[in-house]
Amino acid sequence: MSLRAAEVTDLEAIMGIETAIFANDAWNSKTMKSELKSRANRYVVLTEDDRIVGYGGARIVGCESDIQTIAITEGYRGKGEGRKLMEALMNAARAEGALQMFLEVRADNPVAVTLYESLGFEKIDVRHGYYQPDGVDAIVMMKEPL
Repeated sequence: MSLRAAEVTDLEAIMGIETAIFANDAWNSKTMKSELKSRANRYVVLTEDDRIVGYGGARIVGCESDIQTIAITEGYRGKGEGRKLMEALMNAARAEGALQMFLEVRADNPVAVTLYESLGFEKIDVRHGYYQPDGVDAIVMMKEPL
């Protein structure tokens, strides 16, 4: 397994994962392409034998950063790969001067909540009905200092 910076040419593979994992609330290709091209964002992909099996992205503006998305294909979950993606994004944010990082996580995803807590994130708020069309709450988490 290896990590590398995501490129716009990775869009098709990323969208394959995006639509498989986030069936009801997946981003569309235009939005994801914009995310990958943005100078304020840092996206990374997790690969095995040159095949993308996960990705994540963070927006970094000044002293703040925000996890935009993170996803790993089902066969690679529970093996520490999500931690690798998060650590890569946290390191990128630190390197660019970010002092804190925020994220939203579905309230019905306790595995992700546990991962983020193990990385030092704390629950700071709830956005009721944030994830549509499912109406699932988002737990807002923050890590400070980053």
